Amino acid sequence: MDTNVEQDKVKSVRYVAAALILREDTVLICQRRPDQPMALKWEFPGGKIEPGETPEQALARELNEELGIHAQIGPFVVHILHTYRNGGAVDLQFFAVHSFEDELVNHIFNDMRWVHFKDLPGYDFLAADRGLIRDLAGGKLL
Repeated sequence: MDTNVEQDKVKSVRYVAAALILREDTVLICQRRPDQPMALKWEFPGGKIEPGETPEQALARELNEELGIHAQIGPFVVHILHTYRNGGAVDLQFFAVHSFEDELVNHIFNDMRWVHFKDLPGYDFLAADRGLIRDLAGGKLL
């Protein structure tokens, strides 16, 4: 295969670490702002893995930037590869977060909520998260 095509594919993949921040039988979900791509969709907090970072380091940094917390990144939960209709792709790594320091402060989201696993399917999540939502709601993970 053409090397340039392979490089284009690699460039179009966004590598992301995301958190399942857990509190008793609930998980924190966050809603994108109206001015962001995929506006008002729900997602789990986290973000892009920068060059030289491990997924855990990226997630700790992102949670501090987005929510003002110093999280203890827990065990790896699931890996999801998803290609959107526009051709962009995301490589998501989810980690459990059972504890963090400082109070949650919403720095970038439209809304944040603690939601019971069984209620997750009632929210309009990003397409990449939908399989995870079904598994969480069905008690298949965690």
